[in-house]
Amino acid sequence: MNALACLSTPREDPVMHPIRIAPTSSQADEWALVLTAAGIPNMVEPSAGGWAVLAAGDDMARAHAALAAYDEEHRGEAQRTPEAFEPYRWMSGVAGGLLLLWLFSVTSGRPWFEHGTAAAGRIVRGEFWRAVTALTLHADVIHVTGNAVAVAVLLPPLVQRFGAGLALLLLLLAGALGNVLAAMTHDARHVAVGASTAIFGAVGVLVALRLVPGEAPARHKLWTAPVAGVLLLATLGAAHGADLTAHAFGFAMGVALGFAAGVAVRRSPRPAVQWPLGALTAIAVLVCWRLALR
Repeated sequence: MNALACLSTPREDPVMHPIRIAPTSSQADEWALVLTAAGIPNMVEPSAGGWAVLAAGDDMARAHAALAAYDEEHRGEAQRTPEAFEPYRWMSGVAGGLLLLWLFSVTSGRPWFEHGTAAAGRIVRGEFWRAVTALTLHADVIHVTGNAVAVAVLLPPLVQRFGAGLALLLLLLAGALGNVLAAMTHDARHVAVGASTAIFGAVGVLVALRLVPGEAPARHKLWTAPVAGVLLLATLGAAHGADLTAHAFGFAMGVALGFAAGVAVRRSPRPAVQWPLGALTAIAVLVCWRLALR
């Protein structure tokens, strides 16, 4: 029998009752140590369902209260600790940047631009898929390289907070909605391409997370959003031909979506949810291109 005696004060053969049943002896010993620290005599012994933690009948209420307080403390620590479903989060940024470079190599021909640019007049007239397809097009190597580097920096902290699937969906929504709103304010002849709108949306999401009650980002990550925002404004945002209106709307949509997601999703969803969300994001892009090229 594995037993932990807790107090030296003698008692007249107290009748011990099971407080909890643990699946492993290590878990039972952990609970027993909690009771020991609280000054409650206890013991651990094998049972049909695993390992039983026992305490005297007179101490039942105190034992339950001590273990409940211990559970609450650990529950709070689990909420403050980022989930470990994405063991290589930085790889998500590298993969996202490489994806943009690959798309540039595939969609650099004229037909893609004819059908996929964010042409303001066409979007307003109902070709909303252009708000998505334009995010996958880039004018030149410098344009796509800047966006690829920005994705490599901004995507990992979003993946850490929301998981890869939900993070990608948020970026797509922020970029697409930003392009739609920009098209509604631009002249009908205005045409734009690039993932910059979604990237500014990523900055907006990171900023919004600082405003969500209960969010406790690591101190060393507090610099990510402001520094990335300044770099983007200095490079992409202020570049010749940059669509500042789309960037501003992308940032605003990122703030709105980030705040809503931060409040609604307190912990990163499980992989069983992330995979469908990632697939939904990819399917949305493919469907929009299918509509564009029909």
